[in-house]
Amino acid sequence: MSQRHYALDFIQRWDKRLCVRLNRTLRFSAVLHVFRAISWLGDGIFWYSLMLALLLQYGRDAALAVLHMALVGMVCTATYKAVKRSTLRPRPYEVMSVVARGAPPLDAFSFPSGHTLHAVAFTLVATAYYPVLAAILVPFTLLVAASRVILGLHYPSDVLAGAAIGAMIAGVSLSF
Repeated sequence: MSQRHYALDFIQRWDKRLCVRLNRTLRFSAVLHVFRAISWLGDGIFWYSLMLALLLQYGRDAALAVLHMALVGMVCTATYKAVKRSTLRPRPYEVMSVVARGAPPLDAFSFPSGHTLHAVAFTLVATAYYPVLAAILVPFTLLVAASRVILGLHYPSDVLAGAAIGAMIAGVSLSF
């Protein structure tokens, strides 16, 4: 086995094991309800509410930040949909019988995590304008990312890829 194949095999085994281990926490109903709520908020409700709150709090001064977030959100959506259509990776609960589905998926495929992609991108853009928001947004983003694996909807590598793509999109947008 080549070194590349060995590395990929190692990553796939790690990905599956961590996915199963985190998904097992759904045995506790409180975990299911908390992470289902976090995932639901991370589906856009939290981010749209944040944009509205910024506009209500800071008025016209927040318009640029909110517009920036909205544009980044559109780029993120187009990007993750294109990547999902090209990879067609099934979700963990579809492949491994030991993984329970903790929430309904928004689309058919697993790679990358769109929730995580958006959460990272929105967090980076929002905190570039309002650094004080990092105390709320960073923990929320980490919880959104964890929720996707705990709920059996994504592998850890889907979440890591989503975070990397979201960071790249936000970073490029902030460089302008």
